[in-house]
Amino acid sequence: MNQDELKVIFDQQASGYEQRQKKLAPVHEGLHFQLEWILSDLPREARILCVGLGTGAELSYLANKFPNWSFTAVEPSGAMLDECRLRAEKEGFSSRCMFHEGYLESLPDVELHDAATCFMVSQFIIDAEARSNFFRAIAARLHPGGILVSADLSSEVGSYEYRALLQAWVAMLHAANVPSGAIEKTHAAWAKDVAILPPDDVKAIIRRGGFDSPVQFYQAGFVHAWFSKRSP
Repeated sequence: MNQDELKVIFDQQASGYEQRQKKLAPVHEGLHFQLEWILSDLPREARILCVGLGTGAELSYLANKFPNWSFTAVEPSGAMLDECRLRAEKEGFSSRCMFHEGYLESLPDVELHDAATCFMVSQFIIDAEARSNFFRAIAARLHPGGILVSADLSSEVGSYEYRALLQAWVAMLHAANVPSGAIEKTHAAWAKDVAILPPDDVKAIIRRGGFDSPVQFYQAGFVHAWFSKRSP
């Protein structure tokens, strides 16, 4: 699936997206809780780059925890970014945000950032080199030593662990009413559109993108998260 196809899908999903994500709320909440402490030593008036942030869940969390921080919100889906902007206005932090509809490549030259978040984004980049280039583009927007916090679906596809997690993951999404063939359909969709790689492979891709060795700090089902510093 190319960028334009993904954009269309996320445009279509923007309305009601947060409601549909409620089943995964505990996963996101655990990630955000640890995100706060990973970034807690940043400057009082830090600048944060949020890449592919959808409707802005992590942006909302950080903006409310750190009232002096400012944010650059980058999202290719205009409909998702509209939802994000409305959220920021409703919660009273829109004045601290710059909203950019598009990709990092089209982001105007702005002051470098102290940290970046990138949750459930790079997994849609199938080619490994292109995925490293994506992280390299993030690194270019950070101060040396700036922190990247990244999360993606990760596992060794086809392994016993993958099959066991897939069964639990699908059961979680469908609660007690798992439809027939749901596991097979999920696996087939991921095989086509999502680059689910073993954690060590994802870490290597991030390193090639200009970061120090990533540290995994979180896992909930397939969701893995790492933090790393931009290499000098």
